[in-house]
Amino acid sequence: MRTVARLCLVLYTMMTFTACGSAKKAEENPLLAEWTAPFGVPPFDKIRTEHYLPAFERAMSLHDAEIDAIVSNNDEPTFENTMLAYDASGKLLARLSLVFGMVSAAETNDGLQAVQEQLMPKLAAHEDRIRMNDRLFGRIRTLYDTRRTLGLDAEQMRLLEKTYDEFVRSGALLDAERKARLGRINEELSLLQVRFGRNVLAETNAFVLPVGGGQLGGLSNDVRDAARKKALELGLKDKYAITLDGPSRIPFLTYSPERELREQLYKAYVSRGDHDDAHDNKQIVNDLIRLRLEKAGLLGYDSYADYVLSEQMARTPEAAGELLEGVWEPALARAREELAQMDSLLQTDRKGAVFEAWDWWYYAEKLRKRKYAFDEEMLRPYFSIENVQTGIFFLANRLYGITFRPVVVPVYHPDAMAYEALDADGTHLGVLYFDFFPREGKSGGAWCGNFTEQYYEEGERVAPVVGIVCNFTPPVNSSPALLNLDETATLFHEFGHALHFLFHDVKYRGLTDVEGDFVELPSQIMENWAFEPEMLRHYATHYRTGEIIPDHLVQKLRRSAGFNQGFALTELVAAARTDLDLHRMSRYEPFEVDAYEKQLTDGYGLIPQIAPRYRFPYFSHIFDGGYSAGYYFYIWAEVLDKDAFEAFRESGDLFDRRIAHAFRTEILEKGGSADGMTLYRAFRGKNPDKRAMLRARGLSDESGATAGAAREATGSAAGSSAGTAAAGGRLPSDGPETVPMKGVLSSDGSETASAGRESPSDGAGARE
Repeated sequence: MRTVARLCLVLYTMMTFTACGSAKKAEENPLLAEWTAPFGVPPFDKIRTEHYLPAFERAMSLHDAEIDAIVSNNDEPTFENTMLAYDASGKLLARLSLVFGMVSAAETNDGLQAVQEQLMPKLAAHEDRIRMNDRLFGRIRTLYDTRRTLGLDAEQMRLLEKTYDEFVRSGALLDAERKARLGRINEELSLLQVRFGRNVLAETNAFVLPVGGGQLGGLSNDVRDAARKKALELGLKDKYAITLDGPSRIPFLTYSPERELREQLYKAYVSRGDHDDAHDNKQIVNDLIRLRLEKAGLLGYDSYADYVLSEQMARTPEAAGELLEGVWEPALARAREELAQMDSLLQTDRKGAVFEAWDWWYYAEKLRKRKYAFDEEMLRPYFSIENVQTGIFFLANRLYGITFRPVVVPVYHPDAMAYEALDADGTHLGVLYFDFFPREGKSGGAWCGNFTEQYYEEGERVAPVVGIVCNFTPPVNSSPALLNLDETATLFHEFGHALHFLFHDVKYRGLTDVEGDFVELPSQIMENWAFEPEMLRHYATHYRTGEIIPDHLVQKLRRSAGFNQGFALTELVAAARTDLDLHRMSRYEPFEVDAYEKQLTDGYGLIPQIAPRYRFPYFSHIFDGGYSAGYYFYIWAEVLDKDAFEAFRESGDLFDRRIAHAFRTEILEKGGSADGMTLYRAFRGKNPDKRAMLRARGLSDESGATAGAAREATGSAAGSSAGTAAAGGRLPSDGPETVPMKGVLSSDGSETASAGRESPSDGAGARE
């Protein structure tokens, strides 16, 4: 109790000083004043760019005082005066970091980018001051060394052991000289990551492909109208503007017969950050790899991948690599089959032409129409954004009994809208923001993250404020936004992350995060419901007529579900392998980024018609998000999500409330209060079975026989002490799922991992 009293005295003294000397400044800075908006949402209507730096300075100062109160205590360390006090410290700083991370990803500008450049090294140095504080670590280490005698319960033991490990991984055991060097590395890394992400955004925004009205063949009216609207915004008379945003780029690559224009668009996309100009990222990639490797070496690891994976479910790069290699050959073989079929179509159009990467989407769509008499565009009228949103709300209600109602609260951009989440008994669960459409200040892709996190205050649960941010096809003229299948699946995916946040009921803030290769389970499992016939009947209605999606379209959708999976899996695994192998480097020498990447992909046998889902110069997941050496997370987690969904199938009721309750209480509510495999076994009653994933990927027949190497790789790791082998994986929509700051998770996003998008920090959160 003496420590608590001392901490209260420190805080009282600081608050008194604030009241006497800085009251006016606090009033003028809404980030520091009490947040009085409904449900505790951030005061977005009052926050301006110039408020962030002073607020962060104040928050870091307060955090320093809280730490000083702990280390100045002359009493013997106890769980209460050390661990609980440490866990309670830094709440203001964490709150500011979450808001800033989300806003700077969703609505950035030159001012915010300048703040990022100043702020990120300061935050890195601040964290290092705490994690390398010998007196603080000494108290934690004393408790750790005697932990078996302290009478701690399971969660208290988990908090102590996890905190000790975090300090060690942050350099607490290093000597003074090495601590100083590690601190400089962390500051450099934080700044490089900011610059990497800024360059990718600038490159994406800078490119425009002007096309004439006669060059729009094959494109839907909605795509044409959006291109015309964009051209008018840019002052391009008598032109249509195609951009690198997914809703513009992907339809053009898929439907336009203009091969030369598809080539220009494709090459612009895959060459972002690779133009030897002010926004070139190749030297930044070199610097990041050099510094990450040096950091790993200082901490006793052979490579940065060894450092990262030592705290994930996979545990080692070898285990993750084995899984990737296990699905590689079957996926690549399937992709070659797909290529052969499409090349025959190309030869009909252009005899003697060589099939190129920018031909894949176009001829894949032609092939799908031929094989299944199925055009995805005929489905769009049934998947308006309003319908899909209704669908995810319906699913949440059927599974968990929760409801969502719109609320009027401050928003950070007029496009954003907010809903209150209510539990089955009507109690407040949290607030959920949606921000659906592209704009210049928004990073690409889709992600989910916290604006405020769930925690406990004086025994009462403080509900979180969560945000889902996307770059979906926007509405045009009088029509609503009509989503394609990937965008629909993405919204289900991100909503899964949101439920993970909203259901969090974690006693200690230090137990919020989960392993990175576990974090995609809550999101990926939601995609399994998206196109089930029983689910479609509840939300897929024609936006004009109200007609429920007809059975013949549902059957075509289901029959074509495995189409083009060779390509989809190959590009995903190629990116995961290049990420892992790059970070397995054990000795750094300057390298030519493009040549090194090609050396890797040639070694895998990747065909030239497929590029990795992300190339190094714009691979935001791993260079300015939380997925460095961890892009395999999506693949690892798919074994978990497919096996978990089997529990619902086995019950005979896809909306079984009993199973959903178990999933909520054993996984979604628990955060990181136990390791991922412990949580999973508590839900499922057994280790995950890889066969459901193999069937879903078309790598297994119904009897469970697998395709060659996939059987060996997944079988060798499944059920091992390191965790479960996963193969396959979420196909995130275009864009980084990175994590801005702690607690921010992305779908197309990190978490060290909470769930959601992923500020340009080398740590927690998640974005896609």
